[in-house]
Amino acid sequence: DSVAWLLNVRGSDVSNTPVALSFVLAHADGTADLFVAPEKVDDAVRAHLGNAVRLRDPSEFVPELGSMKDKRIAVDPDRAVAAIFGALQAGGAHIIEARDPVILPKAVKNHVEQSGHRAAQARDGAALSRFLHWMRETAYQGGLNELSAAAQLKAFREDTGMLKDLSFDTISATGPNGAHCHYKVDESTNRAIEPNSIYLVDSGGQYLDGTTDVTRTMWVGPGAPTAEMKDRFTRVLKGHIALASVVFPEGTRGAQLDTMARASLWQAGLDYAHGTGHGVGSFLAVHEGPQRIAKYAGGQAGSDEPLHAGMILSNEPGYYKQGEYGIRIENLVLVEDRAIAGAEGRYLGFETLTFAPIDKTLVDVSLLNSDELRWWNDYHAKVLEVVGPQLDGAALAWTQEACAPLVPA
Repeated sequence: DSVAWLLNVRGSDVSNTPVALSFVLAHADGTADLFVAPEKVDDAVRAHLGNAVRLRDPSEFVPELGSMKDKRIAVDPDRAVAAIFGALQAGGAHIIEARDPVILPKAVKNHVEQSGHRAAQARDGAALSRFLHWMRETAYQGGLNELSAAAQLKAFREDTGMLKDLSFDTISATGPNGAHCHYKVDESTNRAIEPNSIYLVDSGGQYLDGTTDVTRTMWVGPGAPTAEMKDRFTRVLKGHIALASVVFPEGTRGAQLDTMARASLWQAGLDYAHGTGHGVGSFLAVHEGPQRIAKYAGGQAGSDEPLHAGMILSNEPGYYKQGEYGIRIENLVLVEDRAIAGAEGRYLGFETLTFAPIDKTLVDVSLLNSDELRWWNDYHAKVLEVVGPQLDGAALAWTQEACAPLVPA
């Protein structure tokens, strides 16, 4: 993905991640050698790369590394395979271990990348809203399963005419399968979506203008969820809102924000065993570093990386009751500057990028304070503003109802 971003090219060698298998040697004079199979490069790509990029056959890469005697070569030990170090050492190069210089600029999206993300998220949110409406109308009748639901969601994304690929294999999980936070459905695990159950879908799309990742948890009627389910869902929601609303000083790390997403669960003696947020690429990897929101600043890569304006992360607290159900609410957010009158220093916050209804059926309104209710209502007003013009008929009517304000009980 560093090669793809550095040269502004994409490929199709890897499922869900639009990259071409290749290597680059970037030189101090601003030129580069790209080692890639020649059949992957057409005339348009050659014209795009220009004279500063020399196209080389992949078979030349290791011999080239071996010809670097006495040259200073920076290599990232966290991202470059060991064989690269071995070839350079055998050739007598002076190896300098340093972080890939593309990593931070790739993570800090420029205005074009940010604009593209907003467009992709709006398109994707409308497709997801159509799916949620379809699920509401059909799931309670029976006959659906995890695989057929995932296929229908993909079809709604394909209907945009702009989907290039899914950004990862859809996590389509009902009942106890939802309690496995990284569940992957296949023919052997495929479970029927039964009435009166919780269904969790974590999915995303790859579009030329952006990469999406969104999770929604919904109640499949016709009955009502239990008080426990509503309590757990609302505590996850409170954590999601707390993180979405936070303002923090420049230099803050993801680990310093992680507790905000967990605090309401912790108060009830509950937690979840995954990170709260990961970086996301621009028509690239759906999991992209170096930033991360997670526990243990020193124990997990990325959680001690300072957050910079322009970074995109997920906001995805959850709760998982083994053998019964899983809950997760995920939107993508963009780190942005926050103007505060009289502020001493630079402060940042999050712009929410993902827009699709959150299931109010699972909300215990009595657990939400006035600020949280205001966030819910403002968010859903924005959902309707962003995705409403892309919908019509029954899907629009359902989305309007789903986005109606919550009021205290």
